[in-house]
Amino acid sequence: MKLINMLPVAYRQFERGMVVLQPLAALLARLYVAKVFFLSGLTKLRDWDTTILLFTEEYRMPLLPPDVAAVMGTAGEIVLPVLLVLGWPGRFAAAGLFVVNAVAAVSYPALELLELKDHYLWGVLLGYLVLHGVGRWSLEGWLGYRKRTPHKESDEQTRTAMAG
Repeated sequence: MKLINMLPVAYRQFERGMVVLQPLAALLARLYVAKVFFLSGLTKLRDWDTTILLFTEEYRMPLLPPDVAAVMGTAGEIVLPVLLVLGWPGRFAAAGLFVVNAVAAVSYPALELLELKDHYLWGVLLGYLVLHGVGRWSLEGWLGYRKRTPHKESDEQTRTAMAG
């Protein structure tokens, strides 16, 4: 068999392998990002006076009083990572952490470029989870929350029309 004829077969096998790894990749992304935000929330809970001081002096939240911003930010960093690890409601948790991450990156002017790179990475991972879902290895996957959506139905109709 010629090499040129083997390339499509090899690519299909490679693609099947990547599809098998998708749930693992989503789980690892969820665990990594959740750990970062959960530990940050625990740090804020350990010394609440310092947390209030940070939200008063360092973090610039023009629309919220510092004590309200501190409660909301800390609650988000504690609750949303747990929901993200569980994978239910996964996209909601990822979207919420995406917002927490964006607010943290924008409201803390002392972030160095090296530290900002971490926020970009977390944002990309969370954005992926919002757009593509948290994967089959989640409560959503286990409980069967993947319902048929109109674009999935049209994709199946297109495949059927092309095949037949």
